[in-house]
Amino acid sequence: MVRTPLTPWERERGERLGALLRAARGDRSMVEIAAGAGLSAETLRKIETGRAPTPAFFTVVALAATLGLSLDDLATLATPPPETAAA
Repeated sequence: MVRTPLTPWERERGERLGALLRAARGDRSMVEIAAGAGLSAETLRKIETGRAPTPAFFTVVALAATLGLSLDDLATLATPPPETAAA
């Protein structure tokens, strides 16, 4: 299966998501949050650094629940403005 390359705004959205998750994690360890969400620390590291810019929906749900984040707020904050997405 060939995967369609990500657009620049999809990569930016992934970077924004990673930054939001990293900020929400605060002083808690990556291992602690990853374990709470049922992920490996490496998977969380990839998401936080933007190397995995399109994590699965249920991965994001598990991270949001572990970090006490609203999915609505997370989606709003992680998505670039419409003029950026159209470029």
